Amino acid sequence: MRRKLSTITQMVKNDAQPTEGEREVWNQVNSVLQDSESILTGLQAYKGAGQEIRDAIQNPNDFMLQERAWNSVCPLVIKLKKFYSFSLRLEEALQCLLECLTCPPLTPTQHLEREQALAKQFAEILHFTLRFDELKMRIPAVQNDFSYYRRTISRNRINNMNLDIENEVNNEMANRMSLFYAEATPMLKTLSNATTNFVTENKTLPLENTTDCLSTMASVCKVMLETPEYSSRFSSDDTLLFCMRVMVGVIILYDHVHPNGAFNKSSKIDMKGCIKVLKDQPADNVEGLLNALKFTTKHLNDESTPKNIRTMLQ
Repeated sequence: MRRKLSTITQMVKNDAQPTEGEREVWNQVNSVLQDSESILTGLQAYKGAGQEIRDAIQNPNDFMLQERAWNSVCPLVIKLKKFYSFSLRLEEALQCLLECLTCPPLTPTQHLEREQALAKQFAEILHFTLRFDELKMRIPAVQNDFSYYRRTISRNRINNMNLDIENEVNNEMANRMSLFYAEATPMLKTLSNATTNFVTENKTLPLENTTDCLSTMASVCKVMLETPEYSSRFSSDDTLLFCMRVMVGVIILYDHVHPNGAFNKSSKIDMKGCIKVLKDQPADNVEGLLNALKFTTKHLNDESTPKNIRTMLQ
């Protein structure tokens, strides 16, 4: 476990440097991760067009108010398309890392120990994903704005209006975006699907290679969070949150790809211990993470999930 802990320590720090063998994949993934902060900043600054939309709905015959609402919503839809497009790049990056961290002949633990820079990137993707979804959950305007856009564009299409924005967001793109934003945690859902597809498409790769990689990361994060010897080294609350988000992220991915899920007694993840670690933190820091476990996992409500686990998450 100590060797595994050194791996996660590298993941938590910023100094895990890629080896020559890792560099090509690391560069590919890094080009995606470099844009992650600007995506979060964009979402954080998202104000929505709530007032303009309300005015337009309440005054259906006032052309100026209709136009004002439409002109307010269109740039927001372009921004939402940017977020959605980033999720596709993130999906590709995650599958790329999974391929590297699970391929034979090395075991998942050996991969995590030897390819620490890639393991760090895997953790950074999960960290970003949980942050994005926590923000999105607090901004109902995202879905409201997009719903208004869909309704209005359908009505205008019936009226044969020329819609320049359809060059940017055509009907097919709007359908895909609509499904994405309908999810409570859209980025997590994207990564869960990506991990499931990775397992499905790599039939010759033993499932354990993927689930062991995920459960190892979850277990080590839990130990670091619950052991004062390690948690006292965290330089800030941000580092603590980083570790918690990575732990929750890998639990959710594990729950989606393992036939019995993460909550089953046979699971290689100590779910009771992981939930306790979260509940020992200030409520404001973990509300979004506990909600992610409640609403984004696949097997929580299975009959095989112990009642005490379900109770802990109520």
